[in-house]
Amino acid sequence: MNKLLCAFLLLISGAAMSSDQKVYFPSSQDIEVLAHQRAVIEKLLSPSDLESKYITAPGKLGTLRAVIAANMFKANQTFELQCMGVVLGDAFVLDMGFHWVVVEDEYGRDFALRYKDTSVIVFPITMISKRVERGETVDVFDLYNGVANRFEEISSKKPDKL
Repeated sequence: MNKLLCAFLLLISGAAMSSDQKVYFPSSQDIEVLAHQRAVIEKLLSPSDLESKYITAPGKLGTLRAVIAANMFKANQTFELQCMGVVLGDAFVLDMGFHWVVVEDEYGRDFALRYKDTSVIVFPITMISKRVERGETVDVFDLYNGVANRFEEISSKKPDKL
């Protein structure tokens, strides 16, 4: 089974949630950081694509696919690759009811997505960067659909456990 889906299953079950983790809504400064990261990807688009295609989840995923296919960012460009992860996260927000949060633990703070008011937390910012850095081929539609399908399967079986 895909490592991402295994990690996702642990998050849904709560096994990966540390009691030392704190989850916060993003501050205004955090929102600015996310906007800056989005802008790194958005500047690659034409104004018409920004206004039409990019506003939808498939448009965001298509943008990411095009950026990856063009090899615009290399494996050592972690910041730019993580900017792509913000856009991937935005696709989950648009389509699946997730919202941005900040997770803080003994290792620091990270942006994440939380499903409604549940314990389900995913970390999309590194989903692309870690794969590219390992030299893996990344298909953002497969990545997105794999997480979405697994989440829908689990939530339909155990909606009260989320």
